[in-house]
Amino acid sequence: MGGVVMKVNITKNDWLFLLACIGLGVLAEVSFLHGRIGLSYLVFISVFYLVVFLRFRLSFNHRRIGLLFMAVIWILSGSYLFYDNHLFHNLNLLLIPVLIFSHIVLMTSPNTFKWNTPRFINLLMTKLREGRQYVAAFANASFNGLFKNANKKTAQTLKRVLFGLAIGIPIVVLITCLLMAADTIFQDVILRIPAFLFPPNFLEGLLRFLFVLFVSFSLFGVFQVLKRRQMPHHPANKRTKKVIHWNSITAITILMMMNVVYLLFAVIQFRYFFNNGLMEGFTYASYARRGFFELILVMIINWTILISFLKYVRDRRRGIKLTLNILYSFLIIMSGIMLASGYGRLTLYEEAYGFTLDRVLAHAFMIYLMVTFSYTLIRVWIEKISLLHFYLIVGLIFYTMLNVVNMEQLIVDKNLERYEQTGKIDVYYLDSLSYSGWNGLIQLYEMEEDYPALQQILKERQEWHADQPNAKWQSINFAKQKVTKKLEELDLR
Repeated sequence: MGGVVMKVNITKNDWLFLLACIGLGVLAEVSFLHGRIGLSYLVFISVFYLVVFLRFRLSFNHRRIGLLFMAVIWILSGSYLFYDNHLFHNLNLLLIPVLIFSHIVLMTSPNTFKWNTPRFINLLMTKLREGRQYVAAFANASFNGLFKNANKKTAQTLKRVLFGLAIGIPIVVLITCLLMAADTIFQDVILRIPAFLFPPNFLEGLLRFLFVLFVSFSLFGVFQVLKRRQMPHHPANKRTKKVIHWNSITAITILMMMNVVYLLFAVIQFRYFFNNGLMEGFTYASYARRGFFELILVMIINWTILISFLKYVRDRRRGIKLTLNILYSFLIIMSGIMLASGYGRLTLYEEAYGFTLDRVLAHAFMIYLMVTFSYTLIRVWIEKISLLHFYLIVGLIFYTMLNVVNMEQLIVDKNLERYEQTGKIDVYYLDSLSYSGWNGLIQLYEMEEDYPALQQILKERQEWHADQPNAKWQSINFAKQKVTKKLEELDLR
């Protein structure tokens, strides 16, 4: 993604320090991704701060508060060695990195900087952004130096493809893992691939390698901009929003990688739709529960990437534009297939366990996604129409309809219909709803007086209502009045 261009002059010391950061990345992988953390946290902290001290040569500011940060970090890290509290074990995994980053930014800030103000949060965000910009500039300068004698157009295209691969591979790995969690057959197919193309534990090794790269270059970028203390101000900084863009070659690379994964998933899904033996070993409920939320998360990823590319890819060449439109359309169609799969999975789940507010809202959200994806497909081919305008209007209408429709009464009606077909209903869930749920309990009592626990629940509701003070006029509610009247007239044995 384009933005403010930062120029860097790479020296031999920069390459040596990059190797040191890669060493820290490897140490992080060894320390944190090989079983439960214990002594390894103290080992990593020790090596990390050794690198910090050598890098900045013991020239630090804000020493008093810095010493406090240091003490807290070491104590929390030591807790992994001396204690085994599950709650703090998990919380500290998030807290310690935040404290470490805050500490090193604070130590390298001028003594005149007021750290106890909201500006400190802004400084942390700025350093993160500058670190990312430095890594991008470093990679760009390294690439240019490596291919300085190559054809400029070829080198530029290759750079964009590599950039697309760098972004696309983690996305595809994440999506593949989600789809594998969503579907057993797809998982089996993917797990067979490494058997003849890749060595054993290839996926695990790839994830570990990506973790090392992420840690290494994150530390490298942050350390480099901290060393500079103040980043140079570029006139282009004021116009950042105007130059943000995605390169078309990068976008095509990412879209092609995603679509290949989705095509394989769709082929397997079509086998499911037309083959009765596809769920062998699973109940309908476990099949639905296994994949629904993963598919929804994949949809959100697709939507985010699609909107980002539609907004920030600016390439008017006819061939590139047509290729992008085809890839956009294919991504939307694949998303539609996965939405249909998710919708079917949730339907199976409801048949097995009944209807709840969360499940009905999930159905509604998928319908909303279908509508927005359909409109986005139109927008792909007709650029003049506005996505934001449509999303705002449809979003308001969608939310208003959810309020207008009596969702709880709909849930009660659906559960009563399911009861007539299966003889199963969750009376405790209906009791957890508002007056619509109580009305459903009364309806169920009229259908089956001896249903387990039903009379006891209704008696408790009658007693609870009798103990309530008379409602004020401000609290008048027609549904409440209707149901309370039924409760009062209900003759329980």
